[in-house]
Amino acid sequence: MAPFTSISEVERIAGLSDPVLRNLQITQSYHELSLVIAGRTGPCANWCTFATWASRQAGQTIRAEDLTEAIENAFNAAPAISQAMAEIVNAALLKGAAMGKEGIAKLVWDTIDPKAAMDRASTSVARGNQKVYAEIAREFARFVEACLNDEAYDADNIGRFCVALRPGDPPDGQRYLRLAFSRYYQAFFEPDQKKKAEHILLANLEIGFHEQTRLQPEIAEALEASVEDPQIFKRRLLNTLFPTRSWIMELWALFMAFIGRPTPLDDAIQQFSELARHHIRLFLTDHLMELAFPKGLHLRLGHDLQARFPASLQHLANTELIALLKQIDPTPDSLQETGAIDWADLPDRLHFIADLFRCYQETTDLLSPPFEPEQAEAILAGRRP
Repeated sequence: MAPFTSISEVERIAGLSDPVLRNLQITQSYHELSLVIAGRTGPCANWCTFATWASRQAGQTIRAEDLTEAIENAFNAAPAISQAMAEIVNAALLKGAAMGKEGIAKLVWDTIDPKAAMDRASTSVARGNQKVYAEIAREFARFVEACLNDEAYDADNIGRFCVALRPGDPPDGQRYLRLAFSRYYQAFFEPDQKKKAEHILLANLEIGFHEQTRLQPEIAEALEASVEDPQIFKRRLLNTLFPTRSWIMELWALFMAFIGRPTPLDDAIQQFSELARHHIRLFLTDHLMELAFPKGLHLRLGHDLQARFPASLQHLANTELIALLKQIDPTPDSLQETGAIDWADLPDRLHFIADLFRCYQETTDLLSPPFEPEQAEAILAGRRP
């Protein structure tokens, strides 16, 4: 048993308050659980294998590595943003703002506060990382302790394990986890390699379906992290630009908005706010929608997979597996249209994940360690490497 595979260790890691250290230990724990399961199924990817690399990727967002500088560069490279900023500056000066062009531009930037958007995205991703690990990794650890060492198929033992899982569909029920662990257990004792591969794929997909349904709020929140009410942005900006605005000016602005004739400054602020929100959303989507695998393989989640199904999974026979794929994969047996255009869209996301799991299940590189030895040593000791 590796250090981070016991129930008590999973519970300890899930309870860590430091989101960065927690993510690092979650990633290492997923890797260790992945290897333990692969020790019984053979060298192929189980759900924990994919979770290892997804958690490692999530760590970059949680640590907000270079995100603020990157979003600033993205803004500066967008002509529409620069033009909208210039229109605010000019309209504010015409209205009598008491600061110069550079001061107004800095104020607009500080008010839209892209760093806060990055921090909100980081918080959402960290919460999702913790939420899924606390539930699913604990069940893997429990499965390892209860079932891993069975030498023959024991229906009563796997039944006792599964009965502790809640009935019903996600997000509240754990029916798909019950099904998945039953498949893994079957795979332990299946001599036919094709049948075993299909049991494992079905288990991976069932846990993936449960996980992604549970994660929906956090994923949507991370991608919407840039969204701030345009009226709040406008009020904050105007209150700073014109701190001594009279009640007459306020009343006049409300009247003009009511009759559909906003001032040029109102129009400029509205346009900038919408553009900023749009560009931050695009940036976060681009950042979140990538996945790094070993040996330099980087997947763009918005693009169709450039891979192949392994021979054992090209032509499927398991009727339950075929039925689930029909439910979550609009293009079964094809990699066309696998790219998830909107990662916040659950069906779009599940389509990509279904083909990802199928294509890479027999890619043994995924069983590689997610960290260098000295990094893993620090993480095991409870330190940030």
